[in-house]
Amino acid sequence: MTSWVPRLLPRNVRSLAASSENQRVEDGRRHQEAYGYFLPIQTRWQDNDQYGHVNNAVYYSYFDTIINHYLIRYCGLKTGLRTSPTVGFMVTNQCTFHTPVGFPQIPVAALAVDKVGRSSVHYRLALFPPKPAGDLPAVEHRDFSDGFFFGHPRLAQFAALACTTGSAVHVFVNPATGKPTGLPEDFRPGLLRLVTQLPRNHSQTP
Repeated sequence: MTSWVPRLLPRNVRSLAASSENQRVEDGRRHQEAYGYFLPIQTRWQDNDQYGHVNNAVYYSYFDTIINHYLIRYCGLKTGLRTSPTVGFMVTNQCTFHTPVGFPQIPVAALAVDKVGRSSVHYRLALFPPKPAGDLPAVEHRDFSDGFFFGHPRLAQFAALACTTGSAVHVFVNPATGKPTGLPEDFRPGLLRLVTQLPRNHSQTP
């Protein structure tokens, strides 16, 4: 006779497997090599909340800054309604918080592209805190006036693990109609440059 196995067991196993996979993905998102473009962010005194660190809501503005900085510089985004054939609407965004940062630290925001659709772009985002002053190599902070790509020596100034990870989705629309429109062809090379695979099998050592 075949013993009876509760139907709930396979679901639990699938749930544990899904949880393990989600954790693996999140662990991969915390590493610098999961991103292609980086932009130092000067925190402001007003960014801190009553607990002495950057308020959770402010991280979204940091991520919005690096996205639009990259689109303007490397994808040709026009920011005026009268001059741009497309306008990007942020339709979803999300943050996961691991460790805090606070003023006057200068963390680095990180950007990658998960998917380029007909009218949408899915972004992967992170924020890496600066290393303690005593651990910094000889790279001058005056070099932080602009962004840089993965592999640049400036990344040695920042922790190996992100303090915050996130995601966002832009849908580009016709400013006259407000309806989704195809991405301009000159956008695509810059976006595809940031399509980056998640790293695998990392330890969690900062």
